[in-house]
Amino acid sequence: MDYDIVISGGGIAGLTAAAGFASAGFSTLCVDPTPPVTEREAEGADLRTTAFLQPAQAFLDEIGLWSRLADHAMPLQVMRIVDAGGPVAEPRVTRDFDAADLSDRPFGWNLPNWLLRREMAARLGELANVDFRPGTGTTALFTREGEARVTLSDGSKVRCRMVVAADGRASPMRQAAGIGVKTTRFGQKALAFAVTHPIPHCNVSTEIHRTGGPFTLVPLPDLDGRPCSAVVWMEDGPKAQRLFDLDPATFQAEMSERSCFLFGPLELASRRTIWPIIAQEAERLSSQRLALVAEAAHVVPPIGAQGLNMSLKDLAALRDLALARPEGLGDAQMLSAYHRSRITDIRARVAGITALNRISQLSAQPLRDIRAKGLDALYGLKPVRTSLMQMGLGARG
Repeated sequence: MDYDIVISGGGIAGLTAAAGFASAGFSTLCVDPTPPVTEREAEGADLRTTAFLQPAQAFLDEIGLWSRLADHAMPLQVMRIVDAGGPVAEPRVTRDFDAADLSDRPFGWNLPNWLLRREMAARLGELANVDFRPGTGTTALFTREGEARVTLSDGSKVRCRMVVAADGRASPMRQAAGIGVKTTRFGQKALAFAVTHPIPHCNVSTEIHRTGGPFTLVPLPDLDGRPCSAVVWMEDGPKAQRLFDLDPATFQAEMSERSCFLFGPLELASRRTIWPIIAQEAERLSSQRLALVAEAAHVVPPIGAQGLNMSLKDLAALRDLALARPEGLGDAQMLSAYHRSRITDIRARVAGITALNRISQLSAQPLRDIRAKGLDALYGLKPVRTSLMQMGLGARG
């Protein structure tokens, strides 16, 4: 056997999986057709950010990644929901979900995706039993009861006990295994970019609802002495594309208005990226000698910091099963247990976030008014507010 585990995909989930399994003592190969872009200004850099909630941070700490990330992380103490769905773009309902209501720790910590790739790739370089091959992808999968054989894009073949598909929403390994997906399209796109602003964010993540989807500002460290935030702006597809194509000055005017000027005039501090919003879930999470994780298993709109945190729950569950029975790594018993341990939570969260996104898209004024009243009522009931926060952090709903 060449390796215990082959990981298809070298994004954040794939790099985390490689660190997790290698630090647990399993010989690991991680491949990705595209080398990670690890500089903010480089072409192809992922300018999105990831908020690691408390359980995800604990897992990263356990596998030796958090020590590399902690100094770059911005704590998220308050999640603020703003309804600005009235006739004019101004806040009419503002509600705060404060982590202090649950514990003495923040909800989570925010980091830029390009920096995560840089630090995670560096961590793999420190581990003796991981082979990271950026620039090489997976092209074919052959499995039998005792092993899997993976064909790589350089023409070579490797044998292993388990394949982990962390290769995205169009996962080649999932397709090779014949696992179908259910996809929901919203007609939305999301713009991602960084901004500076005169009013400090005070470690508050702010989600502003009007029409088309939320406009979310997530705290980043100061840039050139000015407060800085990462923005994800979701809009109906044609409008999002129009915004993406605007000259910077006009775009800045529109985004400042959409932010209700809560942080003053916003200034672009990066290039803009755009991508389509979907929800997607695999029909099952495993096949012979194959486990699906992260976006190969589930995709959700970027609401409530759920996407990558769900992915890290996949990885933690899979690693725990591997450690509990290392002699059974990748066998039918282990992979069936993995599917059972994650599928209910995944289906519930995909359904819940899909519903929240539909609500955020509302454009008819009467429906927007109902949304505002609903937010007000939910926040007013402390047990409901506390339960929502606990569910967001990963407790079962």
